[in-house]
Amino acid sequence: MKKAVFYHAGCPVCVSAENKVITLIDRKNFDLEVVHLGEEKTRLAEAERAGVKSVPALVLEGEVLHINFGASLSDLR
Repeated sequence: MKKAVFYHAGCPVCVSAENKVITLIDRKNFDLEVVHLGEEKTRLAEAERAGVKSVPALVLEGEVLHINFGASLSDLR
């Protein structure tokens, strides 16, 4: 199964994007994980290694899709 990770910070922009991503991702083909970086700060380095610069962002099979600008990763530290 393909992996998708949606990173966000819990802001209104992120929550709106999360709701849309959840409805758009085909769960039969993708294992979708939602990561709230405001609550899981230990995963900030993981998001950076994946290429995430700001949230909300979707990492889909290793490709980063920056959806909108809610916050930069440096703001979450």
